[in-house]
Amino acid sequence: MKEVIYETLKNLHFTEYEAKAYLTLLEESPLTGYAVAKNSGVPRSRIYEVLDSLALRGDILVSPGSTPQYTPVPAKELIKNRRREAEENFELAEKSLAEFERSANDRENIWNITGSSEILDKVKDCICSAKKRILLEVWDEEYEALEHVLRQAAKKGVDIIIISYGEITSEFAHVYHHYMGDEITDEYGGRWIVISSDDTEVVAGIVSLGKDSRAAWTRHVGLVMPITEVIIHDLYLMEIMEKHRGLLEESFGKNLIHLRHKFSIHPDFKKHYVK
Repeated sequence: MKEVIYETLKNLHFTEYEAKAYLTLLEESPLTGYAVAKNSGVPRSRIYEVLDSLALRGDILVSPGSTPQYTPVPAKELIKNRRREAEENFELAEKSLAEFERSANDRENIWNITGSSEILDKVKDCICSAKKRILLEVWDEEYEALEHVLRQAAKKGVDIIIISYGEITSEFAHVYHHYMGDEITDEYGGRWIVISSDDTEVVAGIVSLGKDSRAAWTRHVGLVMPITEVIIHDLYLMEIMEKHRGLLEESFGKNLIHLRHKFSIHPDFKKHYVK
């Protein structure tokens, strides 16, 4: 009979010595460590290590004193505790594996987002999940909706760098004012938003078409890396224009108009987004 119970306790993560000590205490308690060793057959050199392990796990109780005595948690309570622990472990495994699976899928997929408010909600998610750095290109209209979550991210120590189109001021972020501002909106027929969060996920798209606005969100490295680098290169240009604007406009025209004509996919600058 005892051999069957030993095997059952082993399935509940008892060692052989722990099972023997626990069953001995179920038969008679309280007992000193010496008595548990004598009655159970557990070597005296190991008994206090075994009893400490059982007590730490909550399977037995210790009565302190000059000679500690030990008593078992009732079998029914032991099983109840083990069942609760198993359910908690299953719940944790289910949650963590689902999150891992979702994260693995997210690393490979590109998700379409429709509607300006839905796009801004996803941008807020990216801001809230950031741990180190946020790179953001945004117009002042959309910035107002994002300012609060950006401020909270900054309070957590996230470095926030913004390329602004329009009059954006901030005491918690590094703000670079685009040298053209509203002219960009006129040329491209709409406002866009681009965010890179911790260089691991991006949202990019048009946000000025209301419910017809379109954007993409992804963690796919094949898009995250180049989109992040585009923002960084825009920052390069902001720094260069600030220090050498006169020289550059002498070579390429006001606001680099000649370069924009040369490389724009719409040389007449009539790039209007169709709903």
